[in-house]
Amino acid sequence: MYLTKKNKEDLFKKHGKDAKNTGSAEGQIALFTLRINHLTEHLKRNKKDYNTERALVKLVGKRRALLDYLTKKDILRYRAIIKELGLRK
Repeated sequence: MYLTKKNKEDLFKKHGKDAKNTGSAEGQIALFTLRINHLTEHLKRNKKDYNTERALVKLVGKRRALLDYLTKKDILRYRAIIKELGLRK
């Protein structure tokens, strides 16, 4: 599996405050980005997998909502996470 417990801990340690802080906006955005990238690669191989395509669209929407929240809450944190993850706006 691509998303193991160790991978998640490392992800939240890097982007969140620590490994236990799984609810931070930055950690959630990083997790969604990892899952989005994985699903994108899956859909490149399996073009007719419409259920995965729907899940991908929902994840993108969730990430967009968190990014919008972060812009309203703290623009500096938003800019930092965008730069860190290499997202474009």
